[in-house]
Amino acid sequence: MVKITSFTTRDVRFPTSLDKTGSDAMNAAGDYSAAYCIIYTDSEYAGHGMTFTIGRGNEIVASAIELLAPLVVGKDLDELTADWGKTWRYLVSDSQLRWIGPEKGVIHLALGAVVNALWDLWAKTLQKPVWRIVADMTPEEFVRCIDFRYITDAITPEEAIALLKEVEGGKQERIKEAEQSQAVPAYTTSAGWLGYSEDKLKALLKDSVAQGYKHFKLKVGANVEEDRRRLAIAREAIGYDKGNILMVDANQVWSVPEAIEWMQQLAEFKPWFIEEPTSPDDILGHAAIKKALENTPHGPIGVATGEMCQNRVVFKQLLQAGALTVLQADACRVGGVNEVLAILLLARKFGVPIVPHSGGVGLPEYTQHLSTIDYVVVSGKKSVLEYVDHLHEHFVHPSSVKDGYYVTPLEPGYSVEMKPESMDQFAFPGEEGKSWWRTEEAKTILEGPRIV
Repeated sequence: MVKITSFTTRDVRFPTSLDKTGSDAMNAAGDYSAAYCIIYTDSEYAGHGMTFTIGRGNEIVASAIELLAPLVVGKDLDELTADWGKTWRYLVSDSQLRWIGPEKGVIHLALGAVVNALWDLWAKTLQKPVWRIVADMTPEEFVRCIDFRYITDAITPEEAIALLKEVEGGKQERIKEAEQSQAVPAYTTSAGWLGYSEDKLKALLKDSVAQGYKHFKLKVGANVEEDRRRLAIAREAIGYDKGNILMVDANQVWSVPEAIEWMQQLAEFKPWFIEEPTSPDDILGHAAIKKALENTPHGPIGVATGEMCQNRVVFKQLLQAGALTVLQADACRVGGVNEVLAILLLARKFGVPIVPHSGGVGLPEYTQHLSTIDYVVVSGKKSVLEYVDHLHEHFVHPSSVKDGYYVTPLEPGYSVEMKPESMDQFAFPGEEGKSWWRTEEAKTILEGPRIV
């Protein structure tokens, strides 16, 4: 029996604004950050979870974790995991904390960190990676992990069990594929950040092609002529007829009419989809954009969103409205593994592929598990998963790509355990003599003009 005894939080920030890693039309200069949660027990095991932010405000999420985590202190892990759906409902039911949600915003970001830390802890005690825990579940056990409140008009527990049973037949073979790192094809955004120079864009695209990538994503939305120039460079590098696929991402910068007009001007570059064309809360707007771009003179352009969608309810509505070509759930913006499992089932019900959001520190470490679960357990179909080749060196078990596929994690846990020395080095505001944020170099960010 493992009992949870205490927890701690860390505010960890990496100065990515210095080289414009992560830059896009909406987010000019983010510092990739983690609001980090460690759950301690009376055993040798500790659970690690985090939520990704881009700098300022990370301390607010860390403070919210400190309000939520006491709900599990003193609990037996077996008690929490015996009925996961009930546990998840318990964690979102503190009425005073719920008032500042409910099930969205900062309090939900904090929930994602706590829930994911519990899954990491559970996986370590079972000596399995998180994806394998779910792969070894029966359909009934999988469904018991989910709180179906608010989504039974789209999918019921009974329907979910039936959907999972439909793909049970080939599951053992898909597990073998996963163990051989042949379950999750990768795509790259590493060349596509908006702040990169033309020379850097060309060099990174050339490198990505040489590494065997087949899917490439570029940021757009600041200037249409600049977008056309950059997409022309991309197409020159990856071709139109070499089996390579181009995607573009506007990070919510447009209104609905702007999105339609802008993408019609980029249609000749034949992108598979436009990601986050408008507000993540605008269900009908996404549906209108998708309909308008279905028949451009250069072929259809799909619509993708999800990294800023707050919960399973928003995803339910996007799917019901026929607004999505691709669904891009985030591992920690929604309420952790349990809510992602609900979203995977909704996507399966509506026949929309899952391509989780992975553009941030720790996110590829998380999402490699989620995409593996989708392929092995839920959809039975391979999709693709974003791989951003930054900051992996700070994790005990970093994600990686080989021969165009994610290397499937086999170590126990959820893969986001950060090295203690990295947490100390990039702690914010941190200790004098330990943290980078106390150095002269950091003053460029801390005392320079505030970039919004």
